[in-house]
Amino acid sequence: MKIVVLPGDGIGPETMAVAVDVLETVSARFGLGITLDHDVAGHASMEQYGATVRPELLDKVKAADALMLGPASAYEYPNQINASKHFRKGLDLYANIRPARTYAGMDHRFGEFDLVVVRENTEGFYADRNMESGGSEILVTRDVAISMRRITRVCCERIARSAFELAMTRRKHVTIVHKASVLKICDGMFVDVCREVAKDYPEVVVDDVIVDAMMALVVRHPQRYDVIVTTNMFGDILSDLTSELSGSIGLGGSLNAGADAAMGQAAHGSAPDIAGQDIANPFSQVLSAAQLLGWYGQKQNDARFLQASKAIDEAVAAGIAAGEATRDVSGRLGTKATGAALVKRLQQA
Repeated sequence: MKIVVLPGDGIGPETMAVAVDVLETVSARFGLGITLDHDVAGHASMEQYGATVRPELLDKVKAADALMLGPASAYEYPNQINASKHFRKGLDLYANIRPARTYAGMDHRFGEFDLVVVRENTEGFYADRNMESGGSEILVTRDVAISMRRITRVCCERIARSAFELAMTRRKHVTIVHKASVLKICDGMFVDVCREVAKDYPEVVVDDVIVDAMMALVVRHPQRYDVIVTTNMFGDILSDLTSELSGSIGLGGSLNAGADAAMGQAAHGSAPDIAGQDIANPFSQVLSAAQLLGWYGQKQNDARFLQASKAIDEAVAAGIAAGEATRDVSGRLGTKATGAALVKRLQQA
């Protein structure tokens, strides 16, 4: 398996270094033959090449099996390419899979839970993903701005099927989150297509919840939910919320997957205010790497990668329970020491 590694900005190089150590460790332990091809995007690319993403980088990633991407500080270069969006769109990574669960050794303010947000990733309210040319935000006058949203049947169908396929491996419950009460045509189509797909999965219990009510309900009782499927922006917001409910957004792994490609990407941002201080939580990047290995194992029908993915998940959980983690998740270690402890666990297991 060949993986292109782009550390990103801010805390990205620190957290990605831990993820790289973990990938190399499980590759040796399980005989995965992983090859890591290190490159740059974001600030480092801007300094070296004068662009946040150089044109040939997408082709390089397409020639590999997968991508590991660190967080990007997109706001600092508003006229440059947003690396995350660039690869999601260029590789057609339509499914953003965001697990959220509680861990032993941490306070469970909202009770124990284990859920996954399945977010459509290629259209919706995101202005940079809706048009063949240009964006879908229009400044009509200096005082009037309009943003258009695109929802298509094909994108609704494939994200719905991703959610139901995942639910079949879990507790067989899918919750459709939407705003069809107001967005009657767009979200109405989304709900209708999800329910059409549901007919192919009669074992799965299906319900739907209006998005604003969902924000309250998932805080009140996250245990009710198993797999949540929703559109792009609603999913972006909801997945950050559910990650934080687990104890820290630093525990939120994230996989961006398409039919033929995938990208592991930490759920959090680049956090430049704590960069270089050895306090950033590396687990989001590590858990994203675990998801990436799981995706590849399923795609190739190779149990070794599935075993490696599970081993990483279990080692992270054991490390948190033992306090071998950063302070934001009730641990006592810095970034590097957290990574070293995790690698030691994986080697000794």
